[in-house]
Amino acid sequence: MSIPHIIGWGHTPFGKLDQSDLEQLFRDAVNPALERAGIEATDIDGIFVGTFNGGFVPQDFSASLAAVAMPEFRHTPAVRVENACATGSAAIWTALDALQSGRIRRALVVGFEKMNTLPGAQIGDVLLKCSYVKEEAGKPGGFAGIFADIASNYFERFGDQSDALAAIAAKNHRNGVDNPYAHMRRDVGFEFCRHVSDKNPIVAGALKRSDCSLVSDGAAALVLSLEPRPGHTAIRWRSRMQVNEFLPLSRRDPTRFEGASMAWARGLREANLSLGYLHLVETHDCFTIAELLEYEAMGLAAHGQGARVILDGVTAKDGKLPVNPSGGLKSRGHPIGATGVSQHVMLAMQLAGEAGAMQIPGAGVGAVFNMGGAAVANYLSILEAA
Repeated sequence: MSIPHIIGWGHTPFGKLDQSDLEQLFRDAVNPALERAGIEATDIDGIFVGTFNGGFVPQDFSASLAAVAMPEFRHTPAVRVENACATGSAAIWTALDALQSGRIRRALVVGFEKMNTLPGAQIGDVLLKCSYVKEEAGKPGGFAGIFADIASNYFERFGDQSDALAAIAAKNHRNGVDNPYAHMRRDVGFEFCRHVSDKNPIVAGALKRSDCSLVSDGAAALVLSLEPRPGHTAIRWRSRMQVNEFLPLSRRDPTRFEGASMAWARGLREANLSLGYLHLVETHDCFTIAELLEYEAMGLAAHGQGARVILDGVTAKDGKLPVNPSGGLKSRGHPIGATGVSQHVMLAMQLAGEAGAMQIPGAGVGAVFNMGGAAVANYLSILEAA
């Protein structure tokens, strides 16, 4: 089977982008991706759009906006994909399947979201559609309330992990300073993240504002091909894996991300690698408790021992396995449909040696973990420079 390559990428700044409509976000991500790939819009055989929407904007039928934004795409097949917070990776998977089937040779994947169109409470209601509505609708704090319940269960079983959560937040904010695309480029420090204050209030349960990812607008794009671009670093998939899990938290152990753990184990096995072979990971830190549980899911620590990983500096930028050198969702931002694509762009930049101040020296193999819901749709990519 042919191995797909990433040959181009583009990324808008993430943040509150009031002046950019959906079409502008599309153009601002796609044009740099095509330029880096060294191709024209007419060379694209299929467009795969990832956006959650859920009520953020009135416009749906989002794939059709490709031709509105760029008339060169008027007759190019386009489809929209949605899978909660893993929407971006779902769009990538759909494009990869089309490539590896032999149906197309070059694919454009675009993830975008405009979230800052509604008042805060309504944003929370939209995001709760990614929970099991029969049991979890109306949760105080919105989706933060879901993860506050996860944190509460974990704390009850393994003790208060507030120091570890604050350390994760501080690490990601520190890393985000070096990311020119990040929503929040400010090193707020451990003490700010550790303590409740007027600027860092409780959002839900034990989770403070500093434990929650940002409500962001933005877009990211990838050009995928069955052949590398001549004269450029070849960035290709070593393996990819999707594992799903029960949607209701009531039907599983909330202190374990078992589907995520399976995705990691299967993905590493398919790549014929151990975790120690990776140079970095971009993981889905929608909340700090999520990153903590993902340490355990990827195999950095046993169940209940994830705090050691961050407190011992293992996942720091200069640690044994840097996690989220881009700042992660916590600092870079989390425009739902763009997130999975953004994570792959961040890793591609690292593997190409083009990550600027974010660069991990010698990065040659890395992974992206992107999840939808509370670790319900779990996507793992292992990429390498070849």
